[in-house]
Amino acid sequence: MDNKKLLHYLLGAILVLALAGGMFAGGFAAGYITKGVTASHTVPAGAMPPQPTVGPGTPTPTKMPQDMWAPFWQAWDLLHEYYVRPLDDAKLVEGAIRGMYEATGDKHTSYMDPDEYRQANISLEGEYEGIGAWVDTSGDYLTIVTPMKGSPAEKAGLKPGDKVIAVDGEDVSGVNPELVVRKVLGPAGSKVTLTIKRDDQDPFDVTITRAKITIPSVEGKMLDDGIAYVQLHTFGDKTTEELRAILKDLLAQHPKGLILDLRNNGGGYLSTAVDVGSEFLPKDRVILYEEYKDGSRKAYKSEGGGLATDIPMVILVNEGTASASEIVSGAMQDYGRALLVGVTTYGKGSVQNWIPLDNNQGAVRITVALWLTPEGRQISGKGLTPDVVVEMSKEDYDAGKDPQLDKAVELILQGKAPAGVSK
Repeated sequence: MDNKKLLHYLLGAILVLALAGGMFAGGFAAGYITKGVTASHTVPAGAMPPQPTVGPGTPTPTKMPQDMWAPFWQAWDLLHEYYVRPLDDAKLVEGAIRGMYEATGDKHTSYMDPDEYRQANISLEGEYEGIGAWVDTSGDYLTIVTPMKGSPAEKAGLKPGDKVIAVDGEDVSGVNPELVVRKVLGPAGSKVTLTIKRDDQDPFDVTITRAKITIPSVEGKMLDDGIAYVQLHTFGDKTTEELRAILKDLLAQHPKGLILDLRNNGGGYLSTAVDVGSEFLPKDRVILYEEYKDGSRKAYKSEGGGLATDIPMVILVNEGTASASEIVSGAMQDYGRALLVGVTTYGKGSVQNWIPLDNNQGAVRITVALWLTPEGRQISGKGLTPDVVVEMSKEDYDAGKDPQLDKAVELILQGKAPAGVSK
């Protein structure tokens, strides 16, 4: 991976795996790591990690007054003196760090133990071994968002909304869904039995043989109406080159318009978000601002040379559209470059810096900045409201219907989709 992307932040840590800290629907896949790690502020084994870059608003670390540590050490000593069972001091330290980060009240600022960090540091190159399903870990149970096409999960009949209530006969009620994901992981050829709760039906078991899953970050095709359709699954290592190749192929067929599908795309690399936005905007347009603790801002601008700056365009969004996807969508909406169609997005408007702890003791991720749209909108907790709101129900999905896509096609054919920057 080039240094530019290596040194950039991950926006939202959307790594086709559920991560510690409670993430959002969509953008996760149950997979098993098969390639080297490529995450923010990490380098190959044996190399020194680069120093964290968190922006001009970062204060110099200060030591806490000694008397403030007194209750901590008192509690530590009392536990060791009175607790009835043997204690694992390493686990106690991990728990203390985890609790400290949880006390910020920011679910995106968190501690990852060494195993969680290994799982989180999965490459965004798109090769995994697992069941092949996008999942949601934000609720009480691990929930299927959608099986990947041709995956073991799809062949086994898993459907959106299915809740995993047991894994290999072990009840996972009350277990953090992020930990349940790790129970689902495994090498190709191995089997896992999931107990599924679907709507009002009685629970039933599904046995799935895991397989190697190769996921392109971008897919594209021409629709029957002569409209180009491009779907981004993530903002990863190869997204920029894949997107340009697909755009070149589709634009050569002289489409009437372009639909960019960012539904259930949870994000990825900040630099990739800038690259993707640059394909649709003139040079030197602000795509986002990063705003730091002291109120200072850094602007990220389009790079020029975009392939699709003047074609009628609609972007599909939903509640799983988050982080880097919202950066691109928000910029296009602010400039009037595209209409947003669907439902309100997730609302992930912050930047996390991942910092490995010494001696392979896991890592911390810390919210170091907020990002704003070109017009200065901050969407954390609110999301982006589409220009045209169109719901999509489970019944629509089960029937193979896509009213959001249908509306996007309609808008382009009616000449209502913007064909360039209007602001």
